[in-house]
Amino acid sequence: MAKKPTQSKKPAKVTAASGNDRNHLAGVIQAGTGCSGKAAKETFNTLLAALGASLKKNGKVQLVGFGTFMVTKRAARTGRNPRTGEPMKVKASKSVRFKPGAALKGSL
Repeated sequence: MAKKPTQSKKPAKVTAASGNDRNHLAGVIQAGTGCSGKAAKETFNTLLAALGASLKKNGKVQLVGFGTFMVTKRAARTGRNPRTGEPMKVKASKSVRFKPGAALKGSL
């Protein structure tokens, strides 16, 4: 009978020394869950896609203990061209903002 891999109850330790890019974060997922590297990357990419889709649909994603991602609207306005100083129109746009939760603020 094959022995099942044991999984640690402790979450993987995250360090900033290796960088905080996609590959590093996928490695943290892999270490924490014991899954393969490919599965960890797919999990991370799926999480990002779901986050983006939820923001596009609802405009807000709240992760309790971490923070809230929200879509904000910027109104159209008149700006100045930095080279010539002439006034120019800036179109209305949407942007994503992040508000950290109390647990994240407390850990910093």
